[in-house]
Amino acid sequence: MSFRKIKLIMFTLIITVGITHVQAQANKSAEVENAVNNLIEGMRHPSESTLRDLSSESLTYGHSSGKVETQEDFINTLVSGASVFEEIKTDQQTIHVLENTAIVRHILIAKTNDPGKGPANLKLGIVLTWVKAEGKWVLLSRQAIKLPE
Repeated sequence: MSFRKIKLIMFTLIITVGITHVQAQANKSAEVENAVNNLIEGMRHPSESTLRDLSSESLTYGHSSGKVETQEDFINTLVSGASVFEEIKTDQQTIHVLENTAIVRHILIAKTNDPGKGPANLKLGIVLTWVKAEGKWVLLSRQAIKLPE
């Protein structure tokens, strides 16, 4: 076999491996994006089973106020109606996946109507950490910061 054929085979192999890796990363990013969308929908229309399915038992859910909730606190706050999201939109979302961990950043723009507080508008910077466990992406941590409206 000539040196030129060997170079061509090696080049083709490198390109094939590279394309496969990029496609796998794109698939993982799409899975994480779907999980984020399901979380947002679950926050707007909370059900215990949905929120439990989307979050880790080890969840730490940080609010812009500094309050940090466990998985149980997070679920109970939404399911009980103590926190009510009427609308949630995201902007400037980025997703970075490394093996079975994903970091998602976005701006969350929401309308809330919590009992005793009334309607409010939120604009928050959010960072989410997702892990793939038992074949599905679950939320491990969330932290929010207030942004100027």
